[in-house]
Amino acid sequence: MAATDYKDYYAVLGVNKTATADDIKKAFRKLARKYHPDVNPGNQDAEARFKEVNEAYEVLSDPEKRQKYDQFGQYWKQAGGGWPGGGSSPNVDFGNFDFSQYGSFDDFINELLGRFGSPGAGPSPGAGRQTYNYRTTPGGPGFGDFGGFGGFGDTATAPTQDSEAAIALTLREAFQGVQKRLNLGSEVIDVRIPPGAKPGSRIRVKGKGPASPYNQQRGDLYLVVNIQSHPFFQFEGDNLVCEVPIAPDEAVLGAQIEIPTPDGSVTMNVPAGVRAGQSLRLRGKGWPNPKGGRSDQIVKIAIASPKELSPQEREYYEKIRAIRSFNPRSQIQSMQL
Repeated sequence: MAATDYKDYYAVLGVNKTATADDIKKAFRKLARKYHPDVNPGNQDAEARFKEVNEAYEVLSDPEKRQKYDQFGQYWKQAGGGWPGGGSSPNVDFGNFDFSQYGSFDDFINELLGRFGSPGAGPSPGAGRQTYNYRTTPGGPGFGDFGGFGGFGDTATAPTQDSEAAIALTLREAFQGVQKRLNLGSEVIDVRIPPGAKPGSRIRVKGKGPASPYNQQRGDLYLVVNIQSHPFFQFEGDNLVCEVPIAPDEAVLGAQIEIPTPDGSVTMNVPAGVRAGQSLRLRGKGWPNPKGGRSDQIVKIAIASPKELSPQEREYYEKIRAIRSFNPRSQIQSMQL
């Protein structure tokens, strides 16, 4: 890991490593007042700085978290400024705690702060991402002991922190719904994923986000659904899409064929003269709708020509070619630039 990957939370708050809890609190309050979104509306740089200050205070204001963070900093430094897990481990005793289990600094911090994820797994999409909800009291007297800005010091209106993490599901799990056990670092919880989750769906787990450094109230955890690819079914908007091959004679004459759906096979009528790439619709056989019912399953037709023919099949194909009146290229015979 490059040296820039390690966050020096003491430098973020502008204090030295021997700072007392009061020093850290005073520094935090000063910076929080300076960068708070109510003071800097629409300023993304200030919002990013505010989040960084919050994260630093969340770590350094807790004696146990601060101790482990300090130990990690020593480990990182003695590993030569590179990532501990990426090279040889320095000969340091940290109370039998193995810092090399973490794949990145973010992995370490995510577990330290109880965010969703697992050490050594690397950053997953959305893991450790925090969003902040700011609620202010109109006409309030000020930030409490911060002074001058509405609602900041009120416990009831203090900012809460939400976290966001990715969760991977199979198509079957997403279709039927599933209960998943998640390791949040500080606790293990069971979460019920309702039927019909789609890629990008956000599942709210109330009160399982990180604790606010202001009042220790926990925000919410939002699980962003990733669905593993399936060899047959894909999503197209709200509908499911599949590609089904048919034989040339079925395309010409029409046929009744069996089509897999998420909850079993159904019989579909293929009209005579169907074209390759044409879409047919199975109504109500697609993805569950949270409001009830299901979307449609779209069946895209592919005409599969046989690579091997029996002598009799070849004979009949040759007879068809000899008597065929249909010219599929009639529309392009006069085509030119």
